[in-house]
Amino acid sequence: MNFPSELKYTKDHEWIRLEGDTGVVGITEFAQQELGDIIYVDLKPAGSQISEHAIFGTIEAVKTVSDLFMPVSGTILEVNENLASDASVVNSDPYGKGWMVKIRLTNPSQAAQLLSAADYQTLVG
Repeated sequence: MNFPSELKYTKDHEWIRLEGDTGVVGITEFAQQELGDIIYVDLKPAGSQISEHAIFGTIEAVKTVSDLFMPVSGTILEVNENLASDASVVNSDPYGKGWMVKIRLTNPSQAAQLLSAADYQTLVG
């Protein structure tokens, strides 16, 4: 299983790649494997303000629907529109083309509370 070291992780299995005061958010390889075949992703629109740990969307797989939790507080700048036509890209490329939203962080210090790749790997075994 892949745990990119440049990412920060949540206990809810989301990741964020920080780029200054912006971040790219998605779900981890572990999460997509647990969900199975992903068929639909529903995300809050660009412009939405989301608090840390708040739900920013849902992800639907063949066997379940799960909430998506924002790792840090921010404003959604962009939504990955490609997921509307092909949500399965989250299964095939969760850390690349399967990203979900880009956000502008309102409190970048919150990222310090997130898990490192090593800590997340320990969490999921």
